[in-house]
Amino acid sequence: MTKNPNTKNLNLVQFSSDEIGDNHMFTSVETPLKKDAFLMSDEEKKQKISFHFREIMEVLGLDLTDDSLKGTPDRVAKMYVEEIFSGLKPDNKPKVALFENKYQYNQMLVEKDITFYSNCEHHFVPIYGKVHVAYISNGTVIGLSKINRIVQYFAKRPQVQERLTMQIANELKFILGTEDIAVIIDAKHLCVSSRGIQDDTSATVTNYFGGAFEEPHKVETLLKFIKK
Repeated sequence: MTKNPNTKNLNLVQFSSDEIGDNHMFTSVETPLKKDAFLMSDEEKKQKISFHFREIMEVLGLDLTDDSLKGTPDRVAKMYVEEIFSGLKPDNKPKVALFENKYQYNQMLVEKDITFYSNCEHHFVPIYGKVHVAYISNGTVIGLSKINRIVQYFAKRPQVQERLTMQIANELKFILGTEDIAVIIDAKHLCVSSRGIQDDTSATVTNYFGGAFEEPHKVETLLKFIKK
């Protein structure tokens, strides 16, 4: 899989948690995972998360004997493992079949407005928005729903938008065997709107343009499609 050429330099710089603060940064294209990240079963993970989340709630002074709260630790644990962070588990990676490009369609294919929900890895609060993907066939094509599934797989983990953009692009380049890939993400970050600066109107846009999409006229055509 293609690596971000800037990854090596980024990894050479060490930042403290205070220095990172609210800065929107990432340290590598790969999601930072421990070597033993997959030794524990999902059920064991849910039990541990439930236990520790109960501790957090108690520290906050919440009454866990209340009917509304007593099931929350288990609900959060299940949500973390089975839903919003399910993209951390390699077994959940979508199986993708390619098809011969029998129509000999050699123009860009654009799938726009793919809705995604992720979570900021700095504060564990939601990131949500739209992903726009385009590619030019190198002889094979991918089922449209698989593009959505690839987006969701990488979104369902603690993320930084720049990394999410690169991970989607790299995966599509690998699967389709082409550099002619474009990915644009337009998203809102609750770590900006619901805390910190509390700016509810700003959005963050990131993009990746590879191969033919490095040509200005291709980008211009793509942006016209997206705005329609």
